[in-house]
Amino acid sequence: MIKGSCLCGNVTYEISGDLGDIVHCHCVTCRKAHGAAFSSVASVPLSAFTLMNEQLLNSFESSPGKVRHFCANCGTQIYAKRDKADHIILRLGSLDDEISSKEISHIWTSQKADWYEINSSLAEHLEFD
Repeated sequence: MIKGSCLCGNVTYEISGDLGDIVHCHCVTCRKAHGAAFSSVASVPLSAFTLMNEQLLNSFESSPGKVRHFCANCGTQIYAKRDKADHIILRLGSLDDEISSKEISHIWTSQKADWYEINSSLAEHLEFD
């Protein structure tokens, strides 16, 4: 069981199973939502994700068909979900436990912040298929 929560602890979740591979997303909406150069994320099947405490979970449709879920109290981004997807996009900064997933790539580097230089051997993708 993998556990996670927001900064203030008002939103908590559990994951039963493994996460997908880690990617670092450099798209404009991730950068703005997180106030950072990129967002580190991994896919989690809907069937493996359980919100335990969600009273303050709020949401925002950041692009057509993609909804971001975050704590209304502290602002921590928890996950995003696309319409009709069978998985969520977990924001790894909200994890409380260690995971075994490995980072594999940087995506949406076509929208990368000009002040950030990628210094890794990971694959880079201008967009995401």
